[in-house]
Amino acid sequence: MPRFLLVSLNIKAILQETTLSRRREKLAIMKDSLSLGDAYDATIGRIKAQGGDRARLGMNALMWISHSERPLSVDEICHALAVETGSTDINPNNVPSIRTVLSCCQGLATVDKGSSTIRMIHFTLKKYLSGHAHLLDGAHSKMAETCLTYLNFQAIKDLSAGPFSDPRSTPFLRYSSLHWGTHIRMELSEFSKSLARDLLDQFGNHISAELLWKSAVERHFNSLQPFSALHCISYFGIAGVAIDLIGPRRWDVNQRDSVGLTPLMWAARHGHEETVKLLLQQKHTQPDLPDAEHGRTALSWAAGSGHE
Repeated sequence: MPRFLLVSLNIKAILQETTLSRRREKLAIMKDSLSLGDAYDATIGRIKAQGGDRARLGMNALMWISHSERPLSVDEICHALAVETGSTDINPNNVPSIRTVLSCCQGLATVDKGSSTIRMIHFTLKKYLSGHAHLLDGAHSKMAETCLTYLNFQAIKDLSAGPFSDPRSTPFLRYSSLHWGTHIRMELSEFSKSLARDLLDQFGNHISAELLWKSAVERHFNSLQPFSALHCISYFGIAGVAIDLIGPRRWDVNQRDSVGLTPLMWAARHGHEETVKLLLQQKHTQPDLPDAEHGRTALSWAAGSGHE
């Protein structure tokens, strides 16, 4: 596969030239430098040379494909790429077609027909991008900002916390609800922290709370309350956000959610050491409380999950 991929990328590079003479020159150069890394270098160069919005779209698509927590569907990536960070509402006219996205990626991305997800053309591209981290600098903070901007859209806030009828109208809602905290934990920016505050201020009545809660417990409950903002922060382990929020707000650090877990238990269960330490430093935290369902303490949850 790498050999055929190399040929394909080199042919695309040759065909980008505008005259027969330039194509012959490009072919001569490639005869002396036939490596997949060189082909990726050249293709990234072509993506950037598109200029303007096409260059931005191509590089952002590669960012999402290579750094997302799971493969994104065609609709998900198109809507993610449409988000202008810091904007206040969805602009449906800003959503690119998948054909445009693939074109801007210059052959480095393709759609898996079986799953309708977008992926890299070959696994070696992920290795290449990992070795050239400067190409996608700040990827996780940008992705967190995108997810949080989306969740703070007025159209999303207007959705009720109950079942909504047509998820196709908000295809990026599930991914952004379940993974914004993972991206922000990996790379925190001041802007993403500000956006997180905006979401957490209304978290109890936000539809993303229900989606996160159902994913976290993998069971259905008629009520998601009280899965508080502090539970959310602890579940994701985003101590950088918790430090700013836990002081000025009088959250009940021992509050139980609908399955009887406290924020400390969620942090311990997932091995979020910094968040555990922060919660233990709070004056009223009771670390030896058992959960309501299994009678397990935070220490039991940490040990049971193998977290030191």
